[in-house]
Amino acid sequence: MLTTPLIAHLARSGTVDVVTTPGAAPLLAGNRDIRRVISYDKRGDARGLAGLARVASLVRAETAGATAYLAQGSWRSAALAFFAGYGHRVGFSTSAGRWLYSSRNRYRHDQHHAERLLRLAIGDNAAIPPERLTPALFPSESDKEAVTRLLAANGATGVPLVALAPGSVWATKRWPGYPALASALASHGRIVVIGGPGDRDLAAAIRSAVADAIDTTGQLPLLASAELIGRSALLVTNDSLPQHLASAMGTRTVTIYGPTIPGFGFGPLADHSATVGQEFLDCRPCHPHGPPECPLGHHRCMRDLATAEVLSRALSALAA
Repeated sequence: MLTTPLIAHLARSGTVDVVTTPGAAPLLAGNRDIRRVISYDKRGDARGLAGLARVASLVRAETAGATAYLAQGSWRSAALAFFAGYGHRVGFSTSAGRWLYSSRNRYRHDQHHAERLLRLAIGDNAAIPPERLTPALFPSESDKEAVTRLLAANGATGVPLVALAPGSVWATKRWPGYPALASALASHGRIVVIGGPGDRDLAAAIRSAVADAIDTTGQLPLLASAELIGRSALLVTNDSLPQHLASAMGTRTVTIYGPTIPGFGFGPLADHSATVGQEFLDCRPCHPHGPPECPLGHHRCMRDLATAEVLSRALSALAA
């Protein structure tokens, strides 16, 4: 998602192909800045060296001067660009694959990651208007129709919506206060729960608190979920993918941080957005992504975060 500002910049002066994982590829569907999206399944049909060679043949450089931007940073991505014949290979000096790069950029911890990625192409000194850092998504007509049908089926056509995304791949990033928050926000809009199939239990807990909350977990493709977030007045989410969907759709966001912090550079970008967390807890941050379990066993970064504090940020965002 956060590569899309870089992609948009590159598309102004040339053709852009993108290699990504099967899970991320749907997010780039319909993106007019991209010629081809090549899915690289390193655990499936592109496993091992034979798979690397096959994908390299698909993305072979068309000219000796072609450039590969290694946003992901792994040695596998670097090897792919090398064997595909890209004479210029640009990435961060901290990346695992840096030994195969022809140009290494400093990884700036004081920048949002969308800016770090864009600066791979434009350098450290160029001015960047804030709007150029906004991610881009392109829900299709079928995505929009799916959301319209879902809302109609739940009697929510034309009503204000407040979206909650209680899940995360990383267990320690999940704030336990969403049911109470949903109850407090229910008078400000119809509650809709965003997430994948693995978030259904979290959605069920919210519906126990707010009977008419709409559970969309596992029911919508990614771009349809983005469309639903785009129709919402507010998204409250953990530090996870939905906040980036909201940034692309221009939906104000309150992001809850536990083991991670906004200073890592992955916060919301939509106007009137906010972040909230236990700022003075000495053990934060404890992990760049969020460990499976709290290293100290107490998980205070999430358990001690009061519903009232999150609600206050949410109401301020709604009123902005």
